[in-house]
Amino acid sequence: MTYGKLYLIPSPLGDGAPEEVLPAPVLALLPQLQCFVVEEVRTARRFLSAAGLKGKIADLEFHELNEHTPAAAVASLLPLFAGGRNVGLISEAGLPAVADPGAQLVALCHANGIQVVPLVGPSSLMLALMASGLNGQSFAFAGYIPAKTEERRTALRSLEKRSASARQTQLLIETPYRNDALLADMLQCLQGRTQICVACNLTCPDQFICTRTVAEWKQHPVTLGKRPCVFLILA
Repeated sequence: MTYGKLYLIPSPLGDGAPEEVLPAPVLALLPQLQCFVVEEVRTARRFLSAAGLKGKIADLEFHELNEHTPAAAVASLLPLFAGGRNVGLISEAGLPAVADPGAQLVALCHANGIQVVPLVGPSSLMLALMASGLNGQSFAFAGYIPAKTEERRTALRSLEKRSASARQTQLLIETPYRNDALLADMLQCLQGRTQICVACNLTCPDQFICTRTVAEWKQHPVTLGKRPCVFLILA
């Protein structure tokens, strides 16, 4: 059987115009695709409309793949590529398949010999690392850590030890409504000299990026609120 390609389509990190963060070739590709696998249909429709497909959305085909999609259901997406049809994968924000359920579709494509084409766009993780001033030669992404306080503090101490032993920057993310609780736990259980960078609303008008030691953060407290954030630790 002849299969099409899977295009990994980046999307803006905030509500800004797509052309401000996406290269022209990416925007030019979108009208050529008729089928999309997306994390949330409503968000994807809004993004594609802003990206130049306004008035054409009704003619497009959407399939959802998110954290609620059963693993067994991912295989049912394979026929979308039949007959050489190309498919676009869109995450809620930023790059698809990075801390994103779309990785399951990418794995399915590799297992079936389908070409995967990553496209250029904003990565909150790399933007945060670039702007942090921390070690960009050796770093690791820890993803989400436990939500319960004691488990979270244990995980933070473990990341600090790993950072210190390897001189390695540790990156992590959190559900926005727990941002302030996470930062409070960082200041509670990490060493005073450990550096923390907080990068919020990257690429947006109210972007906030600040790197301080734990001791300095305690002297200059902030309220992060429910903004998308990346946290970086270097011990």
